[in-house]
Amino acid sequence: MSLVSEGGPAVGRPLTLGPVRLRNRFVAAPMERNYCEPDGAVTGRYTAYLARRARGGAALVFAEAAYVRADGKGRLRQLGVDTDACVPGLARLAGAVHDGGALLGVELNHGGRTAQSAVSGFQPVAPSPVPCLPAGGELPREAPAAEVYELAAAYGQAARRCREAGVDVISIHGAHGYLVHQFLSPAFNLRADEFAHPLRFLGLVVEAVREQAGPGVAVGLRLSAHEGFEGGLTAGRTFELISRTRLDLLDFLDVSAGSYEAGQWSIQPAEWEPGLLAPYAGRYRALGLPVGVAGRINTPESAEAVVAGGLADFVSLARALHADPDFPRHALAGRGYRPCIACNLCIDRLGTGEPIPCAVNVRAGREYLGPVTAPARRDVAPALPAPPDAPPDTPADHGAPLRRGTPPTTASGQGAVLVIGAGPAGLEAARLLAGPGYRVQVVEREERVGGRLALAGRLRAYPEHRRLLQWYVAELDRLGVSVRTGVEAARGRLAPTAYLPEADAIVVATGGVGRMPDVPGVRSPHVHDVRDWLTLGLEAPRSCVVWGADREGVAVADHLAAGGAEVLIIGSQPSLAPEVGRRAKILLVPRLTENPRVRILLESTISAIEPERLLVRSGDHAEWLPLPGPLPGPLLVSHGVVPPSRPLSTLLAAFEELRPRLGVHVIGDAGDSGGSLHRCLVAAEEAAGAIARASARPR
Repeated sequence: MSLVSEGGPAVGRPLTLGPVRLRNRFVAAPMERNYCEPDGAVTGRYTAYLARRARGGAALVFAEAAYVRADGKGRLRQLGVDTDACVPGLARLAGAVHDGGALLGVELNHGGRTAQSAVSGFQPVAPSPVPCLPAGGELPREAPAAEVYELAAAYGQAARRCREAGVDVISIHGAHGYLVHQFLSPAFNLRADEFAHPLRFLGLVVEAVREQAGPGVAVGLRLSAHEGFEGGLTAGRTFELISRTRLDLLDFLDVSAGSYEAGQWSIQPAEWEPGLLAPYAGRYRALGLPVGVAGRINTPESAEAVVAGGLADFVSLARALHADPDFPRHALAGRGYRPCIACNLCIDRLGTGEPIPCAVNVRAGREYLGPVTAPARRDVAPALPAPPDAPPDTPADHGAPLRRGTPPTTASGQGAVLVIGAGPAGLEAARLLAGPGYRVQVVEREERVGGRLALAGRLRAYPEHRRLLQWYVAELDRLGVSVRTGVEAARGRLAPTAYLPEADAIVVATGGVGRMPDVPGVRSPHVHDVRDWLTLGLEAPRSCVVWGADREGVAVADHLAAGGAEVLIIGSQPSLAPEVGRRAKILLVPRLTENPRVRILLESTISAIEPERLLVRSGDHAEWLPLPGPLPGPLLVSHGVVPPSRPLSTLLAAFEELRPRLGVHVIGDAGDSGGSLHRCLVAAEEAAGAIARASARPR
């Protein structure tokens, strides 16, 4: 559905927030990124990242939650506004965002009980000594009343620094379980003095920020509509409190949800409905201020429904703009965009202190490095020829039919590239190379494209993977890339006389094969690699065994259990899916551990397989276990992926003999650069860069 219509979409209309005017209703929400220096200073990486979101069409671009005092720092590379030394960096940031046509916002924050001394160097301070277990569990000290006043003043001084730096909008972070929220919450404010009143501290903060921000800066409050756990603030109680605060000193409200104890409400998983917090936000419009809302607003349609439906005045987007900085511009023009798949790789990487990546956008956080391939003059060139026996183009899985399209344009002398394999690595390589003008031909042995991306999209936990595949299909069609399916490269279907003489570079993205342990019975008919079994598209079994508690195995077990299957999970891992972060499995793991039809044996392995029983070893103990269910189902093996050594080596040897002038490049699971969607896409970018550099060398 396009937003382009007579009169224009509601999300495209300007909006006034106090003294400032937004060009549209898209706001880049405050999202932590680990792009700053350890002392909280702005970096060139950070400036380039936010400037790119400004150029992408967002009206207001927020920096992340910035700590107002050193003991409130919660991340190793979090933005700081705690000293005057931060002003020059913020000023450069403001200039870059303004140059992109957007306003700059800063969210003022103090971690309170969520901050940890290992990061800040100080014992955390909080309303009451209640530790935050999800953040590390360090016992905070209770701030004396005099210090609470000092904390409120620190918010005001941070607002002054923002004003001096040219910041346009300031948001007070009163959500997600941080200090202001802690004073509001009955679960964490156990005081008996004047600050036992939940609004006392918030009132002081609002007054201090309003005074120091001055008349030219918009000031708002971000709030959690509810905390999301028993004993925390409910939606009704939160609304009651906010309606009694100093709304006369605020220019807007921005509604989110959740707390550290219910993180799924703050950063929602892919399974949850887009725009699920909008009904909560709608209630706050009665208070008379412009209202924004966050929460899985990841499509133009969901954004328009929120604003046009009167539930909020603007939408706050975080992960959606991390995945595609041009989302607002594309949405308003009715064009396609790279979708966020809500995998939460970005959020789970925060704790490492390393710059956060994006699973689907490898340029996120790397904008300062410039483009992968340089633009070049374009001339029309013929498309790669099809072999005489090539099968017809077939529809792509979950996407529009792939077609040859019009002859693509190509930079003069840049040449042609053959991409073998239409999984995520191959699709990304083809997209990156076709953009600057290479003639690209993709061939895929399966009848449909997508590889592991398409398989993941069939599972309960990964519904957004389908949208990413649809985007790739549309992008390759738009770029004029020819994609042919049902072509088996290893069986002579790619004879040199058919494709290879035309290719100046060959990208091998044929994927890997499941690693099968060498144990007795592993070749039995009921034993399958988990990916092979998904490819077969068989009816869900009534019972099954999943051998391997890695990401893939756990996701398949969860999917089958949701369909009513009796599932036995056996894994050598110490926990379920230990290679992924907490947020990526925040719903999945509790579902499995609390399901009475699911049995989990960790730090265990299978030593032998028979038709109706397994020899399971846990440490020094081994015992035969019957397969679950009255009608034992399949045994699905999830032990990772390895390159298909023999067919791949034969294929590479044939390609190397041809000596294409721009090289042969092995990427993704076909080589040593797979293992995750993000790693596959990074490998595709590296291959595209290597081909571009080779093109630039004199012949």
